[in-house]
Amino acid sequence: MRKIDNDAVHENLLKNKPVLAFDENADYPKWKERLRAKYTELLGLEKIAENACEIKVETEEIVETDEYTRIRYVFESEKGCFVPCYLLIPKDRQKKFPVCICLQGHTTGFHISIGEKKYDGDEESLKTSTFALDAVKNGYAALAIEQRGMGERTTLLKKRGPSLTCGCYFTAMTALLLGRTIIGERVWDVSKAIDSLEFFKDRLDLSDITLVGTSGGGTATYYAACFDERIKVAAPTCSVCSYKDSIGDMWHCSCNYIPHSAEFFDMGELSALIAPRKLLVSVGETDPIFPLEGTKRVYSVIEKIYEKEGAKDNCRFVIFPDKPHYFDKVTTFSNLKSWR
Repeated sequence: MRKIDNDAVHENLLKNKPVLAFDENADYPKWKERLRAKYTELLGLEKIAENACEIKVETEEIVETDEYTRIRYVFESEKGCFVPCYLLIPKDRQKKFPVCICLQGHTTGFHISIGEKKYDGDEESLKTSTFALDAVKNGYAALAIEQRGMGERTTLLKKRGPSLTCGCYFTAMTALLLGRTIIGERVWDVSKAIDSLEFFKDRLDLSDITLVGTSGGGTATYYAACFDERIKVAAPTCSVCSYKDSIGDMWHCSCNYIPHSAEFFDMGELSALIAPRKLLVSVGETDPIFPLEGTKRVYSVIEKIYEKEGAKDNCRFVIFPDKPHYFDKVTTFSNLKSWR
């Protein structure tokens, strides 16, 4: 009897060249505009924009420490969608601070960014993922955002169905029913969070915004930098990889998938929507879910695009030696500092 490999058809199709694959000899500006239009369409950003609303900020808590003031606030990013944030502003009132926006991956929530333990098992995440505290130590004001489907924004409806590995599954699937994607919704929230910082602009330098995230937060970092040009530096970790080698080759959370994306582009092509702004791509040498070889393949395209933009010094690739799916805060912030 024939041995059936149900995945073979998809594996073969993933080898096809995307419609908008980067071609060094093509009309670059025209190609870039086609890419931008397709990216916006496939993420569902036009649909999301139809539900836009005025940004209003509601402060819920102010905590003073020796090093910074921590403000917890909530804003409405679209009608009926509320985003909780922690804003950490260093104490020095004689200057405005550059902003580092921090995006957690699939931890228990954005409280990890500010160094708080809420649940059993948080200790492991707190060893490496205190993004907001690390940003403040490196001279930034830090904005930690709870992403859709994570932490406090995990759907309450998950209790009605079977236990799910990732709490964003229900939200991601419902977004698809509505012509959206959860990654598009996360991108929208980041952009609207930048709008919300206008309420604190007397303490912040909004012309100098960096976006940092790892894993699911790194994915959102990369796609958000493609969308909002106010993000001057993007540092996605353990997330930028070829579709074929990562989400097309093994089980991943549903929040990674954008319908039709592999037909039109890979992650390398999308760097054209970030260039010539600064991009720091990093990966653990032994990352099992965003493999190094797939990241190298994508980065080879990123390098060509940055050369085409005349900005080859504005992209960097960092490998964390002997590390798996991991965020190296020392290496990351050292690279970001060297760009300042």
